[in-house]
Amino acid sequence: MTRRVSLFVAAVAGVLFGAGLLLSGMTQPARVIGFLDPTGAWDPTLAFVMGGAIAVYAVAHRLILRRSGAPWFELRFHVPERRALDLQLVVGAALFGIGWGLAGMCPGPGIVAAAAGSMDALVFVVAMLVGMHGRHRSKLRWPAV
Repeated sequence: MTRRVSLFVAAVAGVLFGAGLLLSGMTQPARVIGFLDPTGAWDPTLAFVMGGAIAVYAVAHRLILRRSGAPWFELRFHVPERRALDLQLVVGAALFGIGWGLAGMCPGPGIVAAAAGSMDALVFVVAMLVGMHGRHRSKLRWPAV
């Protein structure tokens, strides 16, 4: 598959993902914060969105596994294989969770909300990109746990 087709498929998938986030209201930090506050004004919307996504993925995954041969738009399936739980993964997951709880958004909804004109989301995305760039430029390598 050519690089252009691969980029086009990725762009279509991203647009569909973003549309789903907008449609479900997951670009609104108040929804996420409401879900993370079970003792206050709890909002179960995120649970329903995640449940719907898991149900769709479960069906699609089974159908894909039944097919023989290569994927439609790639030469082979790319399955992540993380064999070790390392400090970098643990710290990254903790930072992601802390940021999600503080800001009420994670990268996908943040990018969609920023594109829709939310100034808070734009600040979030810029801060996220600065952090990603800083991590990429650092030479820090963490040992396995």
